[in-house]
Amino acid sequence: MSTSASVSPSRGAPRPTAAAPEALRRHVAALLASTKPGLALPGAFFSDDTLYAAELEYIFGRHWLFVASEAEIPEGGDYRTFQIGPWPVFILRRDDGSIAAFHNTCRHRGSRILQQDSGIAGATLQCPYHRWSYDLEGRVIGCGATGESPAEQRGLKPVHVRQLAGLIFVCLAEEPPEDFDDMAGRMTPYLAPHGLTRAKVARQVDIIEHGNWKLTIENNRECFHCAGHPELLCSLFDFFGEVDEGRMSAEERATYARYRAARPEQEAIWRRAGLPWQSIEELSGRPTAFRTERLVLDGAGESMTPDTRAASRRLLGELSEARLGTLHFHTQPNAWFHFLSDHALTFAALPLERGRTLVRSTWLVHADAEEGRDYELEKLTSVWNATNAQDAAFVAETQRGASSPAYEPGPITPSEYMVKLFHVWYEERLRAELNL
Repeated sequence: MSTSASVSPSRGAPRPTAAAPEALRRHVAALLASTKPGLALPGAFFSDDTLYAAELEYIFGRHWLFVASEAEIPEGGDYRTFQIGPWPVFILRRDDGSIAAFHNTCRHRGSRILQQDSGIAGATLQCPYHRWSYDLEGRVIGCGATGESPAEQRGLKPVHVRQLAGLIFVCLAEEPPEDFDDMAGRMTPYLAPHGLTRAKVARQVDIIEHGNWKLTIENNRECFHCAGHPELLCSLFDFFGEVDEGRMSAEERATYARYRAARPEQEAIWRRAGLPWQSIEELSGRPTAFRTERLVLDGAGESMTPDTRAASRRLLGELSEARLGTLHFHTQPNAWFHFLSDHALTFAALPLERGRTLVRSTWLVHADAEEGRDYELEKLTSVWNATNAQDAAFVAETQRGASSPAYEPGPITPSEYMVKLFHVWYEERLRAELNL
């Protein structure tokens, strides 16, 4: 990991905030100093309660987080609730189509106002406890039987919210990082052709991984372990980072030969379709860090399904070519995505406790696609349901092993370079936010 954070003002310089307690600063600085270049994180990074509390405040409380797709709140009054560390929040769609986000805390005595995971709020929001009510701008419009004047009350605290081609991000900071617009401007040409603003939810699955949130992200940021994902490897070429053919097995060399043969064919298809495919590698060096790349898929090259062919006959947006591989998109600190011709997959990771992480997987299809006619859920979801279950087991076992006093960090391999970049970003952001 690096020893300092160097972030240009245009990329989102550290923002003036209340100083962190000196004891906390010293504690986090000592942990960061315990890391060694080229090695995995020490076990304390997954078991230290003080560090976890700092991560909630200075990572999840200060950066843009992916929480949902627009398809999850398609109509006016639709809402979704989330627990982000100590903060209950919600997003909702207003009748004019705009999207708002608020802290889910009543301004009377603090009860959560919206108490289901999702639902329809209608034209007003009412706290079930004492029946204070709010309009969809967050203003108090009624104080139940308590007798106070609504006009004199403070409205709901807003949460910063932004949309990117059908994806919804929130930031809990008073002053969010300023570089979201840069990411959005560069990513929109990649994402817009997949038409997520005209998609619907085909399936959503929540799983709890029994591991620290960083282990969940590390697991996603490498494919060195992908031999443990036989279903996924039917379609995914797992060549990331440096490729050393000399160290490959005969089977791996045959797979790599298929990849090299398919690559120019796939680039010609992307070019004809007017789709950008070049990689953008900015997983560190900025607050809103991200990467993207359009990937070639094995077999028919159409989708991440058991037979590698499209799961839905109705393609996303106005796409007409099924063989488009997958657009791979990562955002720090909590999300990853796959955008295919026939469906999109969003993944959001939110910490529940130091050793428990929610991973929410959502499959999106064209709004006009019909289950049973255009797609079957089993074919659409089976590969990633299996992969998610396998990853949950990997994370849980790593949490148990890395928590042992006998654990000593091992080397980060070249194919795990995205794990290294996650570590770099993580240290950059803690140093910037804690002024270390």
